[in-house]
This record gives sequence, structure tokens and C-alpha cells, in this order.
Amino acid sequence: MGDWKTTVGLPPGRRPRALSPLREHLRDTFWFAPTVALVLVVGVWTAASAADDAILTALRDAGDEDAVRDLLRIAEDAKAVVTTVSAAMMTFIGVVFSISLVAVQMAAGQFSPRVVRIFVRSRITKATFAVFLATFVLSLLVLTSYDSQPDPALVSSTPLVQSVLTVIMVGLSVVLFVMYVNSMLRLMRVVHVIDRITAESLRVVASMPLDMAADEPVALGPEMARLTHHGRAGVLRDVNIARLVRTARQQGVVLRLIPLVGDFVTPGTPVFTVHGGHGGPLTKGRRTLYSKVSVGAERTFHQDLGFGLRQLSDIALRALSPAVNDPTTAVQAVDRIVQFLAAVARRPLGASLYRDGQGTVRLVQPVPGWTELVDLGFTEIRVYAVNSPQVTRRLMAGLDDLLGAVPENRREPLIRHRALLTEAVERAVPEAADRAFALRPDRQGIG
Repeated sequence: MGDWKTTVGLPPGRRPRALSPLREHLRDTFWFAPTVALVLVVGVWTAASAADDAILTALRDAGDEDAVRDLLRIAEDAKAVVTTVSAAMMTFIGVVFSISLVAVQMAAGQFSPRVVRIFVRSRITKATFAVFLATFVLSLLVLTSYDSQPDPALVSSTPLVQSVLTVIMVGLSVVLFVMYVNSMLRLMRVVHVIDRITAESLRVVASMPLDMAADEPVALGPEMARLTHHGRAGVLRDVNIARLVRTARQQGVVLRLIPLVGDFVTPGTPVFTVHGGHGGPLTKGRRTLYSKVSVGAERTFHQDLGFGLRQLSDIALRALSPAVNDPTTAVQAVDRIVQFLAAVARRPLGASLYRDGQGTVRLVQPVPGWTELVDLGFTEIRVYAVNSPQVTRRLMAGLDDLLGAVPENRREPLIRHRALLTEAVERAVPEAADRAFALRPDRQGIG
């Protein structure tokens, strides 16, 4: 159990936040928001239609035929607007989102295919698409409410409220379109993509549980069973921590998750070890455990501490490739890698401990250690940056900054990467003056 001594956990009495794979799945899809919007707009149209009927009935009961005639005239004037909206909105949707798909393809080729998920998960993109579709459907529904009868005494419907609602939706669509264009232009700039990745990575760091007594050994008890993965092959995206803790408490055991979040698992891969308990391994609840493990096609930020570093490293590597040759972008990625490593520099790493309400450890979840995170952030960039003095200077400055920020027991991987970078530059750069220039720390690279 020595590997699990350096851990993090929740203080006694603090319950872990429920993490929902379903919620994460819905955030990674593009159909949910438009579907909800269409259901809502049908409900709103039904209410508006009832309001129009109530207004018409009230005017007739009052015997105010002139008011009904005026209402009918206003509704007829609004019909032209509704008809125009109905004809133009679908074309507008097609043009706008065709351009968006081109922008996504350009971003995937320029930055990394993994950044496409930023566009897919963008709330403003989903909101814009949902409102555009809702406006189109609403305009069609309103057109069905118009009565061809011109006589105020015989007309059965005057969709005034519905027409006003359509105009409001058009205004909302225009506002969202402006916000959407602004958001898309920002996401096409690499600095904002890098900033978004860093922000999500730091949110993962902030959500990690902390336990100041984490260096104490944790007695998990004897290993009673190993549970293997029975679902489809894929990436371990996340686990439902709250329900796993509840199941372990009900069974009186401790669960240890074997793979890291982000690992690829296949049927038959061991997923959990079961420790302790009375009366042998889990007698019930196995199916519950299997249902609390989410496996998908790609990694997510949900509980994956290293995914942000992976994306930042990919962007830097793409920028350093001969086909792109953009060292400034690589430097911007290194800036954020250093920022992320500085944020976890003094945090306990290795595994997270999750406790039940009585403070008993019920779930042990592995997370990458400090050395693994440093290697992920620097190894590949260091290898490919040898011939780019701008990037090597930034790497030297970043390593020096981290050496001053980490405790003594975490300096070794940073010193190792600094030494390897120095050796690589000395081998690759023949001139002493150029070597000295390339190895001079500079937070801006060259400037």
C-alpha cells in the first residue's frame, strides 16, 4: 500500500460533489440544447395562442367590434414580418453554421484536433443554434394561427401576442448572432484557445479534494476482489464519485480505482480492487459499480488532471513542426504549461481519497504524480524545440521559475529536464555564442 501514502482526500464530514457522466455526455453533444429549445417554444406558442384567444373573447364579450377590427389590422401587418422571418431564418442558419464548420476545421488543423471539443461544448454556439431553430419553428406555428376571414365578427384568431413573441425572438436571435460571431472570432485566435484550455485545467485542479493529513498511511485492508471492465472499449472519462462512495459504505468496503482517468480500457481490464469487508468480496452492488464508470471515445476535462497539459503540448508541437514553424505560439503554450504546473506545485498528488460522512476512506482514485505532469508538459516540447532559440529560452525561464516555486522534494524532474535541454542544445548548435543565446532564460522567448 506504500504507493498510496501520498494522497489527497476530503476532510471528514465533507461529501464529494456528485459528478454526473450524463451531464458531461450532454455537454459533449449538440442535439440536447436545440431539442429543449424546440419543446419550450412549442409550449410558449401554446400559451401565447391561448392569450390571443382570451383577448379576442374578452373584446367580443365587451361588444367592442372596433377594437377587434384594429387588432385584426395590426395582426395582418405583423404577418408580413412573420412570413419574412419564416422564409429567411432557415437560410440564415445554413449559411452561418456552414461558415462555423469551416472555422472548426481550420482550428483543428492549425491547433490540434482535440480543441474541436471547445467549439462543440461552447454554450454560446448551442444557445445561438437553439434560438435560431426555435425562432424558425415559432414563425411557422404563428403562420398556422392566422385566419383568412376578414370579418371582425367571424374571425376566430388574431395572433397578436404570437406575432410580438416572434419579433422578440428575432431580436434575441440578432443579439445572440453578434455574440456568437464575437465568440467564434475569439476561438479562432490561438491565445484564446490556450486560455480556455488553461481555465478548464485549473478548474480541475480547484475541484481536487485536499487533505492536510494526506501523508499518513491509509489502511485499505486486504484485497478481496478485482472487478474488470465489461463494457465497450474506450477512454475512461470519469467515475461517479458520490455514488461509488455510497456503494462502498453500504458494502463496508474500500474501493481503489486502478486505471487513471484518461486511460484506454478494454473488456477484461481490471478497474477496481475491493478491500476489506466482512463476508468476502462484494456480494451485491457489482452492477451498480459498473454503471458508475463512464467510458467514451475521447478524454474530457471532467476529472482528467493531465488532459489540459496534453492539449497545450499538442498545440506547441504543432507550432514547432516544419510545416507551421510558429515558435511564438509554442511560447504561449509553454507560458500556460508553466502556469498550470505552478498551480499544482505544492499540492499533494498521486491519488485522491474520498471519505463517507463518518470520515472513513471509501474510494481511492489515482491521479498523475508531479513527475508525470512535468514530463507530460515538457518532454516532447523540449525534444522538438532544440532548433528554436525562442522556445528554448522560454523553457529555461519556465524551469527556473518552477524550481523557485516547488518544494525541495519536487525539484528533481525540473533539474533533469533543464540538464537534458542544455545537452540537446549543445549537441545541435555548433556555435558557442548561439548556444549561450539559446540557453539564456527569457520569459518572452526572444521578445
